[in-house]
Amino acid sequence: MTITLSNKMSFFKPSIFSELAQYKQRKISEGAPIIDLSIGSPDLAPPSFITNALSEEVLKADQYGYSLSGTNEFNRAVSSFYHRNYKVELDSIEEILLLMGSQDGLVHFPMVFANPGDVILVPDPGYTAYAAGIAMAGATPYFMPLKKEKNFLPDLSIIPSEVAEKAKLMILNFPGNPVPALADIEFFESAVAFAKKFNILVLHDFAYSELYFEGKKPVSFLSIEGAKDIGVEMSSFSKNYNMAGTRIGFLAGNKDVVQAMNQLKSNLDYGVFLPIQKAAIRALEEGAHFCEESRKVYQERRDTLIEGLNELGWTITKPDAGMFIWAEVPKGFSSTEFTYELIDKAHVVVTPGHAFGPTGEGYVRIALVQDVEKLKKVITSIKNANIL
Repeated sequence: MTITLSNKMSFFKPSIFSELAQYKQRKISEGAPIIDLSIGSPDLAPPSFITNALSEEVLKADQYGYSLSGTNEFNRAVSSFYHRNYKVELDSIEEILLLMGSQDGLVHFPMVFANPGDVILVPDPGYTAYAAGIAMAGATPYFMPLKKEKNFLPDLSIIPSEVAEKAKLMILNFPGNPVPALADIEFFESAVAFAKKFNILVLHDFAYSELYFEGKKPVSFLSIEGAKDIGVEMSSFSKNYNMAGTRIGFLAGNKDVVQAMNQLKSNLDYGVFLPIQKAAIRALEEGAHFCEESRKVYQERRDTLIEGLNELGWTITKPDAGMFIWAEVPKGFSSTEFTYELIDKAHVVVTPGHAFGPTGEGYVRIALVQDVEKLKKVITSIKNANIL
């Protein structure tokens, strides 16, 4: 039998992440003491009040049916969380939708609102799920460059009017991945005005909302006046509460957008395991202190690694939020060349910036997913490799 693939599969070729994983395994088999800072998967466990809630619920016989959607209790917990943290009012029935993690939502979202050939404004560099969702919808991406001289915020004023008039959707992500930048109120106000002018739907990916430093709390897009008229916000429990494997998140905001997404989701899956929803509720209700402590852990990692690398001559600016470092590669290297140089000589794995879009060339993304002692070994290994 001859197996043929759909035309869409041309958009899903082996990624740099697969190449790096294979190369890393080869190095490990050769005996190299690899330290992996390439994948943004939390290395820490959820707090005990979350795991206790999960373990209690899984023993209950009535928790194993289809959930179909978010429970009323889950939706109310999200609504209360937004009121408490951002002074945002959300209708728990019409303006909140359960997701199987934000990846689920990000990949499916463009399919609901864009037709083949429609334009989607997307950050460059940006999280790889954005490209996957755009490809699934058959839409056309228009890259909004994130550059250092603009504080890694997209410059909406340079988007040609003919492009803006064709755009159906704009994706924003602050704090971001791979660029851990923060957007201020003024930027979000300009984004709302831009979206209203050109009738563009806005999706704000808020997956790293609780990971910030020195009290620089990220702004919720939904807290901006008029934001719910044209947009929604998507968040996750993966990074904020170390629940990556449980696959749970939510979409919140404009009720028509939320209900349209619900129409698609009701045809794709049967919801999230009820005990996981219970654990997520506990996270929202009791997680403030844990998040505060988690921020201290990531800040210590950030400071240890950046200060150590800066002492070696690699100039890196400390990010105000997120779990990544976005670092310019030393002169004379491309992103890929420097990535493989680090693996071969220092046994450290990072991700080349071009994996996230063309403007990512010249940078690498470093994930803060190892403890301080491991990060000190990274600094020593890079120093001994004499790369910088």
